[in-house]
Amino acid sequence: MPPVSLSSRPPTPTRVPEGTRDVLPPEWAWREHLRSRLAGEFAAWGYRGVEVPALEFASENHPQTARAFKLIDASGEVLALRSEFTTAIGRLVQARFPHGPFPLRLQYGGRLWLRTLTSELGRLREFGQVGVELVGVATPQADAELLLLGTRALKTVGVEAVMEVGYPGFVDAVLEDAGLPAGARNALHDAIDRKSGADVDLLAAAHGLGREVTATLHTLTDLYGGREVLTQAAALARGERARGAVTHLEAVAALYGPGLLFDLGASRRYGYYTGITFRAYAAGLNQPVLGGGRYDLGGLPGAGFAIGLERLTEVTAATLPPEPEVVLALDAAGAETARAAGLVAELAWTEDRAELLAYCARRGIRRWAQGDALGEVSA
Repeated sequence: MPPVSLSSRPPTPTRVPEGTRDVLPPEWAWREHLRSRLAGEFAAWGYRGVEVPALEFASENHPQTARAFKLIDASGEVLALRSEFTTAIGRLVQARFPHGPFPLRLQYGGRLWLRTLTSELGRLREFGQVGVELVGVATPQADAELLLLGTRALKTVGVEAVMEVGYPGFVDAVLEDAGLPAGARNALHDAIDRKSGADVDLLAAAHGLGREVTATLHTLTDLYGGREVLTQAAALARGERARGAVTHLEAVAALYGPGLLFDLGASRRYGYYTGITFRAYAAGLNQPVLGGGRYDLGGLPGAGFAIGLERLTEVTAATLPPEPEVVLALDAAGAETARAAGLVAELAWTEDRAELLAYCARRGIRRWAQGDALGEVSA
């Protein structure tokens, strides 16, 4: 851990740490509405809710260890603030559900923290996610279920998204079939994922790859589109591992139905994901609103996805409903009358009518409630 230093800038009542933000009432209410709708949809598919601690034991094997906030507790143990959910859910499954029953369907929600800023998260270091994990099975049916649930969950909150599917292991399998050693394959994954033909050529030359292999690399960068991409991928799949990936994707596509896009050149996170990966893109946002994939939980197969609440709030901002009318209740009976009519009722805190009138003017409140009557606010 780097040495601890205190900021030379004193805290002020208006300043918050970089990468964090205040959430004001309209956005808070809308975000809670989105969270509730998503949780309800997940529950309808059999995904039960769990909660994991915000504090975890720090580990060099954690996928976000380089970017996590770390701290030392009173006993000298190094802890970390939760930086992603999959690892935490994996620990929970191994500790609380070692024998299932599988498949195990879980949903979660909460805050995450990262020490370093990232443009992928809109420059946030604190952000919210909700998501699901399907643990214990690794079939095409399980993968198709997650794709269908992700699409349906977004539709539930009014978002029409395009689901884009990858399979990082396919790229590695094709490269292995072409005779590339592990070191060369690892170097090429990022260039292929970025679809950078120039970098592919440079790396191919650096590793002494022939013209035919280099042409295969360029073909991988172009494997993007509808189900026709799977036909193109099948032509590249010479070995058992590559053919198995294509067969799996074809089964998933048949179960999902029309509408999937495939990016079989996506391979940047090979080594973390063990099967399919997927992202959902919504109009008006150049970052995915949903992302997930298949992984390994210490020998137990798992897959899931997460939805970023800040991104979802941004995508759905145009559909944010107006706030309900607020009235000022001059007594408890008036509050009950207003709430029974579907209004929000704030209780008067004083009998000073001038003070109440001034508050109504500042707050934009147009009506009183008293007893069983509603009336216009007036002097």
